[in-house]
Amino acid sequence: MPTSSLAEARDARASGAIVSELTAGLLGKSAAISPKFLYDALGSRLFEAICELPEYYPTRTEAAIVARHGADIARAVGVGTTLIDLGAGNCAKAARLFPLLHPAQYVAVDISYDFLRESIERLQQRFPHIEMTGLGLDFSSHLDLPGVVRPGKRLFFYPGSSIGNYTPDEARDFLRRARDECDDDGALLIGIDLVKDAATLDAAYDDAIGVTAAFNLNILRHVNLLLGADFDVAQWRHRGFFNADDSRVEMHLEAREALTVRWPGGERRFAAGERIHTENSYKYRQSAAVGLLEQAGFRSVHVWTDPDQWFAVIYARAIAR
Repeated sequence: MPTSSLAEARDARASGAIVSELTAGLLGKSAAISPKFLYDALGSRLFEAICELPEYYPTRTEAAIVARHGADIARAVGVGTTLIDLGAGNCAKAARLFPLLHPAQYVAVDISYDFLRESIERLQQRFPHIEMTGLGLDFSSHLDLPGVVRPGKRLFFYPGSSIGNYTPDEARDFLRRARDECDDDGALLIGIDLVKDAATLDAAYDDAIGVTAAFNLNILRHVNLLLGADFDVAQWRHRGFFNADDSRVEMHLEAREALTVRWPGGERRFAAGERIHTENSYKYRQSAAVGLLEQAGFRSVHVWTDPDQWFAVIYARAIAR
């Protein structure tokens, strides 16, 4: 009987590298914290709540595309893949594909190990016939899959427009690492958010009841735990807006007053109004999205969009070497 296993590749490079990365970001000319640190257990649950908000269109738009074109997606992908879910979270998006794709193995990868463990345990109860493996690792900087992941027919699944958290150059390099982890029978199924009007984008990242603000502010609590810092969340406010010049939504935390943040071995003074950059979410035109995949070593095969052209789900095969 298929079984589930956890953390075969749980990231062992933990604290030292994390402390160095956080310190470098906070002491940079413009302070920054990587968006991956948004996703501790509480952050992951807050993001689940964001996905239910009326302002946050990506989740429901992507789900509608998959529901409408599920049969076409299944024909393009085929059955029996090794389905590798990058940034799996609660695994819900991949689970919707199980009846369509009938994967031979499901590999859930996420930086939030504790949240991932709970998700895998629940999912295995629903689909006991599918072999499942959970990997708790930071795949943004390296993607070295262990031997427990089947080598054949690897399908990297990267939904929800998470690729937008990278700059276009970083996104290309990340996708190249995914290409390096699959044979010539490998493929990619990815969600990419498309350019649209600024008002829609601004609302999606700064909702009326403040769930996105809570999600962004929670990163300070997480940094306190990881770095031993003394951020006071009440001293900061959330800012989220579309930067049209760079075709990206930006999230920042803005100091409400002049303050100093300290941690073992370091400190930084912030002026009132000074910001910490916590996330980018790049928005692509469809032609640019296809070009990005081709530069990374994938050949676009199918593109599915919603009627308003707000979002794209793209299936691409690895270019033979």
